[in-house]
Amino acid sequence: MFLLYAIAIGLTLGLLTGGRPEGLARLQLRWAPLAIAGFAAQVILFAAPVSDRVGDAGPLLYVASTALVLVAVTRNVRLAGLPIVVLGAVSNLTAIAANGGFMPASPTAIDALGRHAATTYSNSAMLANPALAALTDQYALRGGLRLANVFSIGDALIALGVAVAIVSAMRSAAGASGKLPQPTELS
Repeated sequence: MFLLYAIAIGLTLGLLTGGRPEGLARLQLRWAPLAIAGFAAQVILFAAPVSDRVGDAGPLLYVASTALVLVAVTRNVRLAGLPIVVLGAVSNLTAIAANGGFMPASPTAIDALGRHAATTYSNSAMLANPALAALTDQYALRGGLRLANVFSIGDALIALGVAVAIVSAMRSAAGASGKLPQPTELS
């Protein structure tokens, strides 16, 4: 859900800086179906009917679906913002793999949201001593925001990269149309 905020921020900043939405349609993402398959697998994996029954296969499916998305994003690393997304995705995948297919969430971050540990397979789990704790879900997105959740440094990097990619694509469309604001010289 953190990604939804990144998209909204990217669109807003793109418009505020003179960008045009048509630029997003011009983006040529390679291997997009692979990324969509990875995301879809995670949506299905963490839906109640599946997460209640997935058992020991859950961690492997989570790592595999996350790796699919990483491969697709890496294929598009030439696009502005995507190197930041790759760094965040590698950070998350490393933390997930190091913790047996779970992204550990700090009890403090979970408590800040007023939630409890999941009772079925979830993308977040409270572990007593997580490996690579600095890369895990240590922070909480709070303040009455809808879709509030815990997040990691990797999630923040992914969000930043997505916002940069959106702004860049929107601004390139404005530049192609000749409507990008030009810098002025200072005397």
